[in-house]
Amino acid sequence: MTRDTMHFTGLFIGFATFMTIGFFHPLVIKAEYYIGRRSWWAFLFVGLAALTASLFVNNQTVSIILGVVAFSALWGIREVFQQHERVRKGWFPMNPKRKQEYEK
Repeated sequence: MTRDTMHFTGLFIGFATFMTIGFFHPLVIKAEYYIGRRSWWAFLFVGLAALTASLFVNNQTVSIILGVVAFSALWGIREVFQQHERVRKGWFPMNPKRKQEYEK
């Protein structure tokens, strides 16, 4: 098999997916720490924007990556609420400025 017959698009999309998930994981943790559960609106906005953009982009690879970003952001909504519970249980550090939010 020569380099001319190899297709690197799958590898590129796989790497982009890996990087996107790796980006959203700490982003959810930081968003919950600094903003709290209210941050889910930002993930919803980013998710819907990326989802809409993926429908209108002509390049298939870019459209796929935007779809991955969209669903990672939408999954982040669920993770924000789960992160709040992990903080409440003491598994992650609590933001002392928002301590009363965890006492409910």
